[in-house]
Amino acid sequence: MALVLSEDAQLVRDQAMDFFREKSPILALRKLRDSNDADGFSRALWKEMADLGWAGFVVSEESGGSGFGMVGLGQVLEAAGRTLAASPLISTALIGASALDIAGTQAQKSAYLSGLLAGDVITALASDEGAHHAPDSVATIARADGDGFVLDGRKSFVLDGHVADLLIVSARTEGGITLFLVPTNAAGVTVQRRIMVDSRNAAIVTLAGVRVGANAVLGGVGGGAGLLDRLLDRARVGLAAEMLGSSCEAFERTVQYLKERKQFGVAIGTFQALKHRAAQMFAEIEVTRSAVLAALVAIDEGSTETPALASLAKAKANTTFNLTSSEGIQMHGGIGMTDEHEIGFFLKRSRVAEITFGSTGFHGDRYAALMGY
Repeated sequence: MALVLSEDAQLVRDQAMDFFREKSPILALRKLRDSNDADGFSRALWKEMADLGWAGFVVSEESGGSGFGMVGLGQVLEAAGRTLAASPLISTALIGASALDIAGTQAQKSAYLSGLLAGDVITALASDEGAHHAPDSVATIARADGDGFVLDGRKSFVLDGHVADLLIVSARTEGGITLFLVPTNAAGVTVQRRIMVDSRNAAIVTLAGVRVGANAVLGGVGGGAGLLDRLLDRARVGLAAEMLGSSCEAFERTVQYLKERKQFGVAIGTFQALKHRAAQMFAEIEVTRSAVLAALVAIDEGSTETPALASLAKAKANTTFNLTSSEGIQMHGGIGMTDEHEIGFFLKRSRVAEITFGSTGFHGDRYAALMGY
């Protein structure tokens, strides 16, 4: 497993870094927040991302994508993390595209995939039902009815659910957990938007007697648990890549402040205690980078170690982003606590990202179990 970027991946990385710095700086997130934007992201900017091919990175060439893979999409997500860009990259370009490419029937791909690749269809994964990430705890019921199913249940923390055109819903059937493709405009679907502390969006989705046909089943009846694990591992690693980018940006902004801020006539970055704390952040970021890249490569190679590496990457990204965002506030001092200064945005984002797709405790337990403990 080579933990270095190919020339093509490096080109994508450079392109994405320039794109987000120019078109989606933190100022854009601030404007979305302050204007209480109905979508919470720029649809025009999302269309540009799709036109660049990013929505098709994890989709095979046979299905209309580029098949560039998770390593490539990881570079885009890391760049997005640098500017805290709000977009459907994870919900749609990663989870939705992966779901349709891995398990979609030809009819399902024809109905949704081309629109997704063009930036016209937004998807959202509706799996969690409580306050904490617990994908195996599914109370939503899918009852067989004629040649289809009737779904009843409630899903929480559905990322981009308020703007989604298509939901990927986990529900219990007689054969076990099954995934369903449910249009958000289907009768019985209610979506309530929730704006989180980091100014991103999630939703509560209620399914009340939602009737779908047998053609809505994704990956076979009773076969949803394994597929859901695969999708969530991709989501965890993708989010870890984004968190890595945010950690790097928070660290670099803090180091720059240490060089500029003076006390007693000297830059505070010359104080030994602050040097040690900055060195710790740098070391943790480098370890996180290795963990994230190893997990991205494992997914592309179809490695059996993917679940363990995904949990390792997410757990490490959680602790590193928590550290860099917290230290960023501490080292900036009073100005870091103000809304006018952007370093606080990283702290807010870290706290939400940490619990999304599994907290450090969740992944510590999962990693231990996968290792046989």
